[in-house]
Formats: sequence, structure tokens, C-alpha cells
Amino acid sequence: MMDGEVRDNRVTMSKRYIARDPRTGKPIQSGPTTVRNEISYEATKGPWLALSHEEIMDLAEGSKPSCSVYWMGQEHQLGRCEGLLGLSSVRHNLIGPAHRLLLSAFEDSDAAIRKAGLTVLPEFAVRRSDELFDWLSVLLDDPDPTVQRAASNALARAAPTFPSGVRSSLEIELRSSDKHRQKCAWDGLNALADTWPDVVADHVDTLLLEPDAALRRRAAKMLRKIIARKTSVVWDLVSWALNDEDVVVRRTAAKTIAQLASHDVRMATMFAERAIGDADAEVRLSAIKAIQKLNRGHGRARDLILAGSRSLDVRVRRACVSLLPKMLSEDELRGLVDDLLKTETDEGLVKQLMDMRFDASLEGTEAEKNAALAPALPVPQIDREVMHAQGKAVGLLNDQPTTPPAGGDAGEDAQPGNPPRRFSEPLGEPVEPTLRYAASSQTARPSQDEIMGYHDDDEPDLDDDER
Repeated sequence: MMDGEVRDNRVTMSKRYIARDPRTGKPIQSGPTTVRNEISYEATKGPWLALSHEEIMDLAEGSKPSCSVYWMGQEHQLGRCEGLLGLSSVRHNLIGPAHRLLLSAFEDSDAAIRKAGLTVLPEFAVRRSDELFDWLSVLLDDPDPTVQRAASNALARAAPTFPSGVRSSLEIELRSSDKHRQKCAWDGLNALADTWPDVVADHVDTLLLEPDAALRRRAAKMLRKIIARKTSVVWDLVSWALNDEDVVVRRTAAKTIAQLASHDVRMATMFAERAIGDADAEVRLSAIKAIQKLNRGHGRARDLILAGSRSLDVRVRRACVSLLPKMLSEDELRGLVDDLLKTETDEGLVKQLMDMRFDASLEGTEAEKNAALAPALPVPQIDREVMHAQGKAVGLLNDQPTTPPAGGDAGEDAQPGNPPRRFSEPLGEPVEPTLRYAASSQTARPSQDEIMGYHDDDEPDLDDDER
């Protein structure tokens, strides 16, 4: 008894356990989940929402033939079809009975009842999906055309949410000869790419093996939506599409290489190398656009650009030549351009190559050559003052001081009330500056020997007349 009471009162550990970081002790947060575009989950609005749950069940069962309600300011008369549309909004304890009513509606002889059941199927399947998609596959071939269209619309809405439930039906409808049924199936596959891209890859895998070129073309367009998965399955699909015999399929697949370059550089380089040798010019140009997003400085992408500059297709050559200045140095570019000019015949490319080879610092005019030279270092101010004091010019222009020397006057002809004359303004006729040197100290003052009365003995005596 005691053990039973303990078992009844204890709490399950899994409900109380919280995963924590051993270093910080804080709860471990899971990464951001992918937000799925659940179109089928949107509730269908209508006057049946004004009914109570019991009234909805009575109308769907047929025990109550009709009832009137006010909705959006108007009175509406509701019957069994509206009751079926309201089954997705009943409370949880009525899901089982509502599910049985929906299954019975699919067997009803009235096409309007079957159509109403198909309309609410994607929303109700969220709450309980047992046997619903089996009935959906059956009603896709209903003899009534309106029921067929309702089943196709339900398939398109349910595909993003229930990929496994509609897998077989979707495979059949994608290959249907009826345009409306095929359109709904492809709409469902496009919506499925946003929620389950791996499932879309499986569908594209089978579609690329179809003998009908139209199916392969539409399947190749789906590659753009799943190229970001970076899985071997997607890479195989791109590879097979690039080898397809239909040129439209190859063009569509080649356009995805540029998008793949931002996710996987290695695989994008391999596919670009294959596409650049394709017989179709559009495929080759798509490969060039993908190479522009790759690392052009080194590796296989560099070799592809160099090889493309000698391609037989002028458009490929033009695209590759425009990339050469971005990946080669000036010396390498000049040498390669000289080789390309020997065989190039297109006038536009010849002009472009000549512009690349031209070096203004070597082949330009005198002004262009001087513009490429480094500017001369400025003369220090102290050196300028010294050279001005010596009457010498500084630089190519006669740079004269603009301020008077320290301690100098403003000029002899400065009058009171008039601004002082600038030192650089000439007084009259220009005078050639002359240098004045101080007299030698030996002639300016007597030597010590002369002061003391000494004289050189070797000096000859002078007569009084000579003196």
C-alpha cells in the first residue's frame, strides 16, 4: 500500500529534467528551428465559425438540416456542407466523432458533400490524419470533375505539411496529362521545397529519368530551390542535369552553378569546368558567371579563366579577358596580352587588349609620365630662409619670402594710415643681389708680433727710400 502511494504521488523525472551547461549551470538553449511555411494550417474563415461546437456536429451529421446565423452583419443559412467545413474548429474531445463524420462524407453520393469534405481535409488532418490521404488518392479520380478539382487543390495545400502522406499521389499527379491536376501537383512541390527540400530532391531524382523532356525541364528548375542543401544527392542531380541530352535542361542546371559557388566552392569549380566545355554557348556563359564568384587568384578557377581567354567562342573570350586584370599582376598581364594579340581577330577584344597593355608611365606623353612620378620632397623652411638670404631661388618658381625679416621695418615709403608694404614687393627696378663678405681679420687689426715690435729676421732691410 505504501509503495503504491509513493508511485502515485511521485513526479516523472523526465518532466522536471533540464539540460544545463556544466560550466555555467545555465539551461542549454537549442538552436533556432526552421520556420516552416504551413499553408495548410490556416483556418478557413466563414459563417460556420459563429456556430457552437454541438451545432457544427449536428449539421455535419445531418441530424439538423439547417440553421441561420449572423456573420459579418448578414444572415446566413447553413447546411451540412457548412457543418463539414467547421469540423476543423471543434474542441479536442470531439475530434474522434468529427473524424468519423468526415470519413462518411467521402462516401456520400452527393458530390457537394464530398467536395466540402475535401476542402476541410488539410486543416483537419493536422488534428487526425488516419485514412484521410487514402481517401484523397481515391477522390483524385472521382467521376465528378468538381470533386477532382477539389481533390487536386487539397493535395497542393497538404503537400508542404504531409509529404509522406501525399508522396504516391504527388508522383502520379506530377505526370498527369490533365493540366489542372498537373499544375496543382507542381504547386504543391514548389511549396514543399520550403519545408522539406530533401523530399523534393527525391522527386526531382525520379523526374530527371523521365523520357518526356518537358518533365525534365520542370524538374531542373527545382534545383535552384534545393541547391543550398549541400548534400551529395543534390550534387548528383546537378551533375545528371548537366549531362542531359536536352539543351534547355543543361542551361537551367548551369544557372544553378553560380548559386552553388556561394555554398560549396569545390563542387562549383568542378561543375563550371564541365559546363565551360559544353557545346551550347549559353551553358558556357553560365559557367563563366559562376567562375566570377570563385576565388580567381589561384587554383583551378585561374586555369579555367586562362583557358577561356583562348576559347573559340568570342563571348567566352570576352568574359574571360575582362577577368584577367583582376587576377594577374601587371607584368603577367602584359606578357599574356602580347600572346593573345597574336591570335585575336575580334576588333573589340583587340582594342580591349591594347588598352590593358598600355602603360602610361612608359608609353604615355610627357605629362602622363610625370604624373606617374613620385612628388619631390618639400624643402625645409630653414633651408628656404638661408637660400633666400643668399639670393637664390627655391624650386622651379622664384619663391620669395612673403614676410619681412625679424626686426626689419615695413619700408621707407610707409606712411601713417597706409598698410605696410610687403617685403616681397619691389621698391623700384630689380637689383641683382650681391653678397657682402666681412673683411679679413688679418687686415682689420695688427698682429701680435706687430704690436710687440717683433719682425722677421729673414726679411731684407729696406732703405729709407724704399720705405
